[in-house]
Amino acid sequence: MAAWRQRLARTLGLRLTLWYAGIFLASVTAVGLAAYWLLGAALERRDHQLLLEKLASYAARYEAGGVPAVSRAVSDEQAAGSPDLVLVRLVGPGADLRFFSVPAAWTAFDLASLDGPVARDGDEWHLLFSARTEAPLEVVSHALSDGAVIQVGRTTLGREGFLLEVRRVLGVMVGLVLLAGLAGGAALTLSGLRPLRDLRDAVRDIARTGRLGARVETSASGDLVDELGQVFNEMSARIEALVEGMRGALDNVAHDLRTPVARLRARAESALAAGVSDETARETLAECVEEADRVMALLTTLMDISEAETGTMRLSLDAVPVDEAVRDTLDLYEDIADDRGIALRADVPAGLIVRADRQRFRQVLANLVDNALKYTPRGGSVVVSSGRDGQAIAIAVTDTGVGIAPDDLPRIFDRLYRGQAPGAERGLGLGLSLVRAIVTAHGGTVDVESAPDQGATFRVRLPAENKPGLFLRQA
Repeated sequence: MAAWRQRLARTLGLRLTLWYAGIFLASVTAVGLAAYWLLGAALERRDHQLLLEKLASYAARYEAGGVPAVSRAVSDEQAAGSPDLVLVRLVGPGADLRFFSVPAAWTAFDLASLDGPVARDGDEWHLLFSARTEAPLEVVSHALSDGAVIQVGRTTLGREGFLLEVRRVLGVMVGLVLLAGLAGGAALTLSGLRPLRDLRDAVRDIARTGRLGARVETSASGDLVDELGQVFNEMSARIEALVEGMRGALDNVAHDLRTPVARLRARAESALAAGVSDETARETLAECVEEADRVMALLTTLMDISEAETGTMRLSLDAVPVDEAVRDTLDLYEDIADDRGIALRADVPAGLIVRADRQRFRQVLANLVDNALKYTPRGGSVVVSSGRDGQAIAIAVTDTGVGIAPDDLPRIFDRLYRGQAPGAERGLGLGLSLVRAIVTAHGGTVDVESAPDQGATFRVRLPAENKPGLFLRQA
């Protein structure tokens, strides 16, 4: 039982319900107390105004006809059964009591405190208490022109009784408001937490079954909970795509590694066979090293792509002149282009500077130029051009090769995907994937335009470095 109560106390829905009911109750209570205070103040002003009007009436009668006029006025009110009966007391200049009238229920009040002097420039208020009644007696005194003092008073019993009924009504209302707040808070909490419960169920289903296809229903309300559901769906879809990509990549890697590993084993076995000469053994070992380098290149490239795509690739950002990087890349591939009879040239104006990792930027250029040379026949050309594109620098590598088939174009940047162009050299199928991963890690974009037998243009956009002398270095 204690564990159940402790678990209930930690329930988010219960806490939200109590918070809602508490705030609702506090708000209604504050409004009720303010209304009660304003009502009490209004009743008090009404009673005081009544006493002042009675006081002014009796004072005028006294000034006109003396004590008998005041006595007749009081007698007439009592005979008429007026509900506004008051205490009337008239004290002469010598402190002699000239007239006194008080309802029988008010005789318990000690009126001796009213015998003091009264200022002539205003009215004086007195509050008298009695042990027999809870309601005090309010008395106002006024000095007359001949030195006499007239006093009029009334108990607060009617006002206190009315306010007592008001307090009872407010108590009942507060109780009803509390019940309504709890019921409304529970209903709103259940409705508001439904998307969170759906999200919890989806996560629990993924954790139990390992299936990443679970999604939560969302609406177009645009609130925070609905946005959370949309973000969860996007995250689940991305994770599902990444897992599927990893599975496909692992399958491709396993398939691609099987051949070089089998060749390594076969050549090593042949080197161990009896009667193999030293020269043959050295050639076999050289072939084994070549195959090992191929495997290492495959694994290193895959690791680089994974680091770039997950945001863990370390980049040393610098202000890199585009013309210098392009020139170094073309120098590297100049001999290869000459051997294949391909014209290799650059069209890059001076002064274009990108904000990039120098080595990674050269790796992007090298992969694009290498890819262009592979798919360009003898007599063709490869041109590297560059220019400004808004706040970015665009670098384009254009070839006159065989182009890219429409079926291959959507998958050209996928890992381990090799196009089916005839006569092209077989590679690892990772060069363009690495290009896209590195460019994306730099905050840039890469795209391709191509058609069969019309060549291809790969275009990279990287952020421009606007202040070459004050560049940012990040590691």
